[in-house]
Amino acid sequence: MSGNKVQKGAIGKNPEAHKWRAATQAVRGGTNRSGFGETSEALFLTAGYVYESAEEAEARFAGTREGFVYSRFANPTVTMFEERMALLEGADAAKATATGMAAVTAALLCQLAAGDHIIASRAMFGSCRYIVDTLLPRFGVDFTYVDGCDIPQWKAAVRGNTTVFFLETPSNPTLDIIDLKAVADIAHEAGARLVVDNVFASPVLQKPMTFGADIVVYSATKHIDGQGRCMGGAIVSDAGFIEDHASNFLRQTGPALSPFNAWIMLKGLETMDLRVRQMSRNAAEIADFLADHPKLSKVFYPGRTDHPQHELAKAQMEMGGNIVTIDVIGGKDKAFRCLNGLSIIDISNNLGDTKSLITHPTTTTHQRLSEDERLDLGVTPGMLRLSVGLEDVQDLREDLSRALDLA
Repeated sequence: MSGNKVQKGAIGKNPEAHKWRAATQAVRGGTNRSGFGETSEALFLTAGYVYESAEEAEARFAGTREGFVYSRFANPTVTMFEERMALLEGADAAKATATGMAAVTAALLCQLAAGDHIIASRAMFGSCRYIVDTLLPRFGVDFTYVDGCDIPQWKAAVRGNTTVFFLETPSNPTLDIIDLKAVADIAHEAGARLVVDNVFASPVLQKPMTFGADIVVYSATKHIDGQGRCMGGAIVSDAGFIEDHASNFLRQTGPALSPFNAWIMLKGLETMDLRVRQMSRNAAEIADFLADHPKLSKVFYPGRTDHPQHELAKAQMEMGGNIVTIDVIGGKDKAFRCLNGLSIIDISNNLGDTKSLITHPTTTTHQRLSEDERLDLGVTPGMLRLSVGLEDVQDLREDLSRALDLA
């Protein structure tokens, strides 16, 4: 099939794809083979496309004839990734972005206008808070932060101009679990949409749309790639939102996902289910191992019964996830000693990797917040966020033991 003949098809290509189970969708969903019949998805590393006639070019730009016109708008490899993501989420459609933060920003800005009001959970990634409390107000969008776990606060914050609710669960880095159905019900009663950042749970462990979420955003850089290779993001929703809001916004503003990165993400999706489940098993064992350690004041893990929202986590998530957050007694100095004493686990602010990674949120992911804001979120000077990977758990236990001894 020549390059200018590639057509954008229906989600999954196979009309039965929506009936497949998640592991099958992650391997085969959205696959669109060229005339060469390749087994691996083709990498269409091209910026533009040619047309057989001037009339065909006119028709494609007018939208009266299906086909690709420019890779900032759509690309065959990127489209396969988008269709696979939609299938995994149980959604109508998806749009890919260059990064996870591009997905968050686009998902919010494409539907907000001056005079609107957004309600957001205060426990979220530092860059997400920047979008809500610094960027959006510049364009006349007001905001209210709430304790996401306190459902009455969501209802009390609603105004006549509230159009969007935004949250992440589990939250970064304290792993708060928010009742998705309860918040979705309040949002819909107010005529608003609920946007959920599902990056910590991944599509494997939690599907927010089944609990009423309208839009789900991902940093594909995390579990979807899962091997620290490249960046990407995704917005998943119903066809109406994608077509009426997200698609044109992304087309005009340009945070397009590279076809090469989309191809990497497609390969990552094939093993994501296996990786995420094993990392979650490893994390559960590490959390139990650390639970009574004398150098730690607290261990946060949704899969443990001592987590304050453990029962809710069980209802919304299939497993506890691969993130374990700990609080080292003695604050920043002792936490740094622990970090510097590690020999296997790497110091890095990324997560969801096959390699175990650890970071100090106070000085990395949440450093732009004031000390009072961090403490209000429960982000203490001794807190460390551990993303558990696929190494042998006994090696990780020994590495952590040695490092904590130094603390």
